[in-house]
Amino acid sequence: MNGSITPQAFRDTLSHYPSGVTVMATAVDGLLHGMTASSFTSLSLDPLRILVCVAHRTGLHALVLRSRTFALTFLTEDQEAASRWFASPQRAGGAAQFRDHPWRPAPVTGSPVLVDGSAFVDCRLADVHRQGDHSIFVGAVVALGELTGHDRPPLIHYRRDYRQLRAAEAAT
Repeated sequence: MNGSITPQAFRDTLSHYPSGVTVMATAVDGLLHGMTASSFTSLSLDPLRILVCVAHRTGLHALVLRSRTFALTFLTEDQEAASRWFASPQRAGGAAQFRDHPWRPAPVTGSPVLVDGSAFVDCRLADVHRQGDHSIFVGAVVALGELTGHDRPPLIHYRRDYRQLRAAEAAT
């Protein structure tokens, strides 16, 4: 790392880039696990691919490497509590993580999808690229769709806080 750029300066600068918020989840051998993820983007239309970045130290990292599957739920602005819960190191383990957050199995992989989100993508792990303290998981999209919250605005994370989209004011 450049000695004049600190990790804190890096975080501070990148916090100026707004992002949507997802919950990434997997299921392996009956164990469910989820975590909040904002480092997500589409990658390719042919073939259909997405990518998500996950820290090596997270429990989800090892479980996705085992299951080779995961799903992402896109959160709506009224799901801030779910985002905070799945980001908390104090949350319960296994299925108890989902106790207060209704979910259903993704159609192909069986990974948990939060039913109140706006949409989901269901993926098989296509590739892994280790970079620094994270891995880039490339997902081959095997199913996707809208959820019950599809008509609600997205949850946005900007400058270390949750934000809401504001409707444009009508021109007078």
